[in-house]
Amino acid sequence: MKSKISFHLCWASVLVGLLVGCKIKTPEHVIPESTMENLLYDYHLAKSMSENLPYEENYKKSLYMDAVFKKYGTTKADFDSSMVWYTRNTEVIAKIYEKVRNRLKGEQDLVSDLIAKRDKKPKTTKAGDSIDVWPWQHVLRLTNATLDNKYVFTLPVDSNYHERDTLIWNARYHFTQPALSDSLRNVFMALQIMYEKDTISQLEMINASCTRQIRLYADTLGSMKEIKGIIFYTASEGQTEDALLVDQLSMMRFHCKDSLSFEARDSLNREMALRDSLAKIAVRQKDSLSRSTDEEEDERRLSPDELNRRRTGARPAKKPEQIEVERHIQQERRERQMILRKKQQQRRQQRDN
Repeated sequence: MKSKISFHLCWASVLVGLLVGCKIKTPEHVIPESTMENLLYDYHLAKSMSENLPYEENYKKSLYMDAVFKKYGTTKADFDSSMVWYTRNTEVIAKIYEKVRNRLKGEQDLVSDLIAKRDKKPKTTKAGDSIDVWPWQHVLRLTNATLDNKYVFTLPVDSNYHERDTLIWNARYHFTQPALSDSLRNVFMALQIMYEKDTISQLEMINASCTRQIRLYADTLGSMKEIKGIIFYTASEGQTEDALLVDQLSMMRFHCKDSLSFEARDSLNREMALRDSLAKIAVRQKDSLSRSTDEEEDERRLSPDELNRRRTGARPAKKPEQIEVERHIQQERRERQMILRKKQQQRRQQRDN
């Protein structure tokens, strides 16, 4: 009995030894797995941020990579040599990249925010209805000075904008000197939306402290391409410096959810098309009727002989005077042709001589 137990223990120790021996050991010159996971995470994060750099800022790509290597106390050469070993051991690198992929997927919003801040552009808007898509500061300060009297913005459109969306731009205005006359100052608030088929815009004028909004939408112009806006503060010459505070800035986006409007618009279009076609048919019938009426009146004016000749196609008999005139014209034509031939023969003879 004891011999059997010792025999099984020996086999178990052999199996444990084989399993331990089969475990892949990382060489000393290769970056460890735990460090490699964090390094690859930061490496791909920096690479994604440097992909869409402008041409004049391409030099920053190497700075992104150098910052990652410096963070982990390694160099690009050590990283490349370590990747050579990891690519030969596919099971190890597969486990590392699976963890890196899960981390990047979970922090995709963070990456988008970082790229938007770097490029000074608004990030992708959230999906859904009744969303505030205003991506910039909500408080502005303008003056009537030339270099500080306007705020201009361009809001790009992403896939979360749908056809027939409604945009409402809100802003509240405060003048620091409310005692000034309204005729001495004006604020222009304008919003423009470019669609596939056309462009629409709206302008509001403000000369006192108040809250204003611009509401724009379109039913038949297709999808949005770009949104532009401006706040422009102008004052009369000689006016003392005045400041304008603009706050509560927002841009609400609403999706159109009604389906009846589409059906109503389509039925209206069909009705208008039917009316146009009926109007064209009526015009054609009127023209044909007027032409037939004119032909009947012409036929009433013609004599019976002329009507008979028109219907049968027979030509009227020529009068003697007409025959004589035609014969005289043909005789003159023959004489002119003979004179022309003689002149041509004389020219040939002169060239030959």
